[in-house]
Amino acid sequence: MACAFLISMAYIMVLIANLSVFSIIQVDRQLHTPMYFFLSSLSILDVCYSTIILPAMVVNAITGNRRISYSGCFIQLYFFICVGGTECLLLAAMAYDRYVAICNPLHYPVIMNRRFCLGFVAGCWIAGLLNAIFHTLMTLNLTFCGDHHIRHFFCDVLPMLEAACSNIQSSQVLLHVVTIFLGMSPFLLVMNSYIHIISTILKIRSLERRQKVFSTCSSHLIVVTIFYITAMFNYNGPSSGDSFIIVQVSSVLYGILSPMLNPMIYSLRNQEVRKAFKKAMTRTQIVIRTIRLYNLNLKNVKLHALIS
Repeated sequence: MACAFLISMAYIMVLIANLSVFSIIQVDRQLHTPMYFFLSSLSILDVCYSTIILPAMVVNAITGNRRISYSGCFIQLYFFICVGGTECLLLAAMAYDRYVAICNPLHYPVIMNRRFCLGFVAGCWIAGLLNAIFHTLMTLNLTFCGDHHIRHFFCDVLPMLEAACSNIQSSQVLLHVVTIFLGMSPFLLVMNSYIHIISTILKIRSLERRQKVFSTCSSHLIVVTIFYITAMFNYNGPSSGDSFIIVQVSSVLYGILSPMLNPMIYSLRNQEVRKAFKKAMTRTQIVIRTIRLYNLNLKNVKLHALIS
C-alpha cells in the first residue's frame, strides 16, 4: 500500500504541475510565444507519459494482480514508445528555439514563426507515431515463452525482447538504429545548441543577467541530459541477468522523474509563468468572491421575501 501511495502522489503531482502550466500558458496571451508553445506541448506529453504507466502501476500495487492482457500490453507498448520518441525530438526543438532566441535574437520572430513551430511539433508527433508502429509490429511478430512473464513495471521493448523465444536480432537492430536517430542525434543537437548558448552567455557584459540566463540554461541542460542518457541506456542496456535491474531504474528516471521535474525546471522557475500564475489566482479569487457575494445577496432577498 505504501508503494501505491507513493506512485499515486507522484502521478497527482505530475498532473497538477503539468496541467497548471498548460492552462496558464493557454489563458495568458503574453505567454503565446514559441517558447511557451513548446512548453505547453511538453506538458501534454508528460501528462500522457505518466497516464500510460502510473495508473496501471497503482492498480497492480493495490490489488497485487500484476497480470495484463496481451492486447493491453501492446497498446501500452505502442503509446509509451510513441510519446517517448516524440518527447526526444521535442526537447531538441526546444533547445533549438533557445539557441535562436539567445544567439540570433534579431531573426528570432522570422525563424520561429507560428507556421514553423506548428510544423516542428507536428513532425515530432509523426516521427513518434511511426517509431511506435515499427516497434510494435516487430514485437508482435515475436513468439513469447511460457507464461509470458515480463521483468518490468510496464510493457516496454527491451523487457519484451528478453521474454521472447524467437529470433530477436531484427528487433535489436531496429532498436539500435532508432536509438541513434531518436536518441543520440537529438541529444547531440541539444548539446551543440547549448554549447553555442553558453558561448553567447559568456559574452554578456552584465554579470547579473549572465548569471540569470546561465542558471536557467544549466537547469534545462541537466534535466535534458538525465532524460536522454537514461532513455538511451534503457534501450541499449543489459537485456538479461541481474544487471537488468539497472534498466528498470532508468525507466523510472525518465518515465516518472522527468515528467515531475520538467514543469518545475522549465516553467515554474520562470518569472513570466509565476506572474501569470499569480494573475490567474487573483482572477480566480475575484470570481469566487463574486459568486459568494451573489449567493449571499440571493439569500438575503429570499429571507426578505419570507419576512414580508
